[in-house]
Amino acid sequence: TYIGSIVASVNPYKSIAGLYDCAAMERYSRHHMGEIAPHIFAVANECYRCLWKRHDNQCILISGESGAGKTESTKLILKFLSAMSQHSLELSSREKTSSVEQAILES
Repeated sequence: TYIGSIVASVNPYKSIAGLYDCAAMERYSRHHMGEIAPHIFAVANECYRCLWKRHDNQCILISGESGAGKTESTKLILKFLSAMSQHSLELSSREKTSSVEQAILES
């Protein structure tokens, strides 16, 4: 559940199919935090949006008891940020290519 911009989560101690896959990353990348169910990808997406869209520095604090899933949560956030950064690079590359192709076509 969310507590403001904080997500409180529980380590299920097992894998849950579909919870952290590419489809989940895609779903949370298209929504702002609070629009759909609470998820660590929603927090990561908000961080990514603030960092790259608004140029605001970001920090994510992950806290919990031993065995609570802090390391796994960190890995999931890094997985999401990496995927979003790669996606942005691919879009940027395509836009540059399109601009070059357009310039060639116009000459």
